[in-house]
Amino acid sequence: MHTDYIHIILADDDEDDRLFFTDAFSELKINTKVHTYNDGVELMNYLNSDDAVLPQVLFLDLNMPKKNGIECLHEIKSNKKFDDIAIAIYSTSSSEEHIEETFVSGANIYIKKPNDFDTLKKVLSDVVAINWQYHTSGLNKDNFLLRM
Repeated sequence: MHTDYIHIILADDDEDDRLFFTDAFSELKINTKVHTYNDGVELMNYLNSDDAVLPQVLFLDLNMPKKNGIECLHEIKSNKKFDDIAIAIYSTSSSEEHIEETFVSGANIYIKKPNDFDTLKKVLSDVVAINWQYHTSGLNKDNFLLRM
């Protein structure tokens, strides 16, 4: 499906983080449609629905109630329907264990949530600008963690 915008989904239980995320995209000069979900169950219910518009990029928080980001990642990666979705882990955690687990589980990039709005805008702009078709073909752990 070809569209004139980039469809983006964020799954994050933190209301402030969701608001900063949508505000950042509003200020960027990128044609996007951003949808947010409060937890992993809500996200997966949407993605598995018959009328779901699948995102080009999914930003996935790790620590969510009901179903965490790792569980969502495993579910998404086990379903061919979701093969074209680039998955960006978007978390406050920068533990090696989380980075390793999400890398091995098939996420495309790992982003530690920035502490300020300008850095957030830069990170989101950089992630959306990546040509995922080529990025994923050369995926290795060195280019997995986005450092800002």
